[in-house]
Amino acid sequence: MSATEISAKSGIPEDVLREKFGIAGKHIAATDEHVTDMCVSAAAPLLERNDPSEVDAVLYFGSHWKDYLIWQAAPMIQERLGIEGFSIEAVNVSAGAPIALKLASDMLRSDPSLRSILLVGASKESHLLDYSDSASRFMFNFGDGAAAAVMARGLRRNAVLGSSILTDGSFSEHVRMQGGGSKHPATAETVSAGMHRLGLVDGVEMKSQLDPITLKNFLKVSTEALERSGLEVDDIDLLLPIHMKRSLHDSILVELGVEQGNAWYLDHYGHMSAVDPLMSLAQCSEQGKLSEGSVALLLAAGTGYTWAATVIRWGAV
Repeated sequence: MSATEISAKSGIPEDVLREKFGIAGKHIAATDEHVTDMCVSAAAPLLERNDPSEVDAVLYFGSHWKDYLIWQAAPMIQERLGIEGFSIEAVNVSAGAPIALKLASDMLRSDPSLRSILLVGASKESHLLDYSDSASRFMFNFGDGAAAAVMARGLRRNAVLGSSILTDGSFSEHVRMQGGGSKHPATAETVSAGMHRLGLVDGVEMKSQLDPITLKNFLKVSTEALERSGLEVDDIDLLLPIHMKRSLHDSILVELGVEQGNAWYLDHYGHMSAVDPLMSLAQCSEQGKLSEGSVALLLAAGTGYTWAATVIRWGAV
């Protein structure tokens, strides 16, 4: 979906979408293409390069909104990929990638029976948007996609180092789907009222409270993750954040002292919930942006509200 198409649906001028929202276009999943389909497609090439019999677990870290409600996608993904062992889900919305990397790393360090873990996540949340709802315009960059990674014990390359996570629960109810839960079970009335779209509750209040702290919290988790990795801000070679408005993205670069050329921006993909940082890592690897010893900082935030960062050292360790 191009910026021109988003503009036609939303009424937001195309130049505003490109310059302020930072979105030139985004990918949209087919109606009959679901989170599990995208996860299998992302993971299958990895299993051609890694022995599936040595993968002991599948960790799903993608969107809450999956093939079915109140349902785990991970067991189906595991079955379709032919992996034995167990599956778990760690769904932390847009903050998910740095958190999933930390969880898998901690699991491998603490459990000697685990040889490797497949991390896989996907999002199809573009299908939840109501482009006529101006209060939800900050979500109009939502696109669809999937990413996967294999983390293995004892590898001498591409090490996951330190992480930092911070949550402010005062924002826990600001972004939600109103209908379908125990407070508002699905009825004909909730459907006709449009309560099954993802929406923003009291956006003015959220913005007034979030704006003063979000940059500070991005910087806090970034510096803490680096410190826990034995590194400093000056050691960052590549910054891989979630897709966000350009002004916030640029402010983070300035405060961290990272050059524009050393940060990845998904302006042709938009925001794919938890997928963004790993999608960026894959693209940077494919395009030769990572060299031996490169330090990559994966940075994310998700509604709730949680900020998270994880540091990776690329190449030999």
